[in-house]
Amino acid sequence: MKTSTIAASALLAAVVVPMMASAEPAPEPKFKAEKCYGVARAANNDCQTAASSCAGTSKRDSQADAWLYVPAGTCTKLVGGSTTPKKG
Repeated sequence: MKTSTIAASALLAAVVVPMMASAEPAPEPKFKAEKCYGVARAANNDCQTAASSCAGTSKRDSQADAWLYVPAGTCTKLVGGSTTPKKG
């Protein structure tokens, strides 16, 4: 029983610790930046969306409401990039 308790605790820690680490928004970069919606790959967004809790939690690539910080003036040059959240 002691072995199963230790194993269960280790498994819980392996799941909870990464979730706690991504529960915050990404820090604002030191360079002049803008939020770029619709270009983040799954699990690589910089902050909260309607469907995910915060940084690193978007569910799919190019999620319309997931954003990344990019250098100012580059968002609209990226395929699918928008400086405002997209619907759907």
